[in-house]
Amino acid sequence: MNIGVVKESVGESRVAMTPDVTKKLSAYSLLVETQAGCAAGYPDGVFEPVAEVVTKRQSLVERAHILVAINLPDDDTIRCMKPGTILIGQLSPSKNIESIKLLARMGVSAFSLDLLPRTTQAQSMDILSSQSNLAGYQAVICAASMLGRAFPMMTTAAGNVPPVRVLVIGAGVAGLQAIATAKRLGCVVSAFDVRSATREQVESLGATFISVASHESGEGGGGYAKEMSDAYKANQEARLMEVMPRQDVVITTAQIPNKPAPKIITKEMVASMRSGGLVVDLAGASGGNCELAVPGECVQCGEQRVWAPLNIINGVANTASFLFASNVAAFVRTLIRSDGTAAAAAAAGVGTGAAAAGAGTAAGAPLFDVGDELVRRTLVAHDGAVCPLL
Repeated sequence: MNIGVVKESVGESRVAMTPDVTKKLSAYSLLVETQAGCAAGYPDGVFEPVAEVVTKRQSLVERAHILVAINLPDDDTIRCMKPGTILIGQLSPSKNIESIKLLARMGVSAFSLDLLPRTTQAQSMDILSSQSNLAGYQAVICAASMLGRAFPMMTTAAGNVPPVRVLVIGAGVAGLQAIATAKRLGCVVSAFDVRSATREQVESLGATFISVASHESGEGGGGYAKEMSDAYKANQEARLMEVMPRQDVVITTAQIPNKPAPKIITKEMVASMRSGGLVVDLAGASGGNCELAVPGECVQCGEQRVWAPLNIINGVANTASFLFASNVAAFVRTLIRSDGTAAAAAAAGVGTGAAAAGAGTAAGAPLFDVGDELVRRTLVAHDGAVCPLL
């Protein structure tokens, strides 16, 4: 059975499979599009001992039983997929509904790993956590490069250098890694999150938790934050206005699933920051947490700057690719047994009846168990239809 890896579109440096992860998928033959990994530091030469490097994308796609990608491939690539192909990646179905419909019409079974539930079973496959973790790290590294100041406190013969003060908005995976990285670099770090349960995690990393006096809970489903009331937002704005004048760097990470990013940082807050202050808005792709953010750009706002990168993780594409590939390998091993049957169904003694579904009619098409929770939650196209299937 063949696993195909396509080269990502312009603007994406990562690759969905790396040579060192292929040993976890030794039961499969790997097909890699030429130069697919070059931008991530994986040239064709490092793939050649473990994979067949294919020059023509159409040939690769037509031969692949399973196709893995960071992002949803373009429609021309989708039209090359044979019925029964399994596509695995970060497909963002809510943003790409027309392409998802095309996948369904082509008879492709598509799995979007950004829809994985945050459960213990899914931890090893959780691309959002692995990639967000690196995004938080990279945000601090980029801020250190852009600010033009040394981050830690320094005592020298020429005088004392005060530490940079960093405020992190949103204490999810990206935010917590940003806190940890900024602390390692010697910054004075504080953090804010609408979820009071994150206080303990923030403080365990040595940061100060900024709280808002309210009885309202910010806990949403699946560990995510929820949209807060107007009354809470007013108290939040007032509290942040108290702390912003002391900040050199603000890193925002707040997002709500399937909704635009909440606006948290106002232009008045930005103007109140220390001279030369920098806002790194990691929610730029969803509209940004700062009202001055321009997705994909760094804009000068008086004495301060607001930067809203669209794919900050490109700066650590090598590591990000390795972690993404590991997530994909874990998902494939859970989804399909090496003999091509549904792993979950076989383990339960179900066989290939109603609980197991063929991925189409192509020869050698693998089977998977549509009754399994991870399959059901991530399957966005199957058997000619757009899911949810069940």
